[in-house]
Amino acid sequence: MNTLVAVAIAPLGIGDELASEVAEVVNVIRASGLPNRTTSMFTEIEGEWDEVMRVVKDATFVLASKGIRTEVVLKADVRPGYTDMINAKVERMNSFLEGREGHEE
Repeated sequence: MNTLVAVAIAPLGIGDELASEVAEVVNVIRASGLPNRTTSMFTEIEGEWDEVMRVVKDATFVLASKGIRTEVVLKADVRPGYTDMINAKVERMNSFLEGREGHEE
């Protein structure tokens, strides 16, 4: 079943600058081959539920396996019958902002 997640995976208790550890996490996500997009606070990943959750686990464990306490914040949108929601949701919102869409239920 198609799943879009927004996930933040971050180390805890290792200092103020975490960019190199977060980069390791994002590298695992990008190497997965699943559609993904990283912003300043979250990375979105889209695919089948089991594939997405495997990537979240692998990305989490890249830090945890080093003995680093790791925090995971995850939000999931499971929407049967839909695909490419990582792009479609943003495109839809932009069309409303640009006045291209009428009112819908």
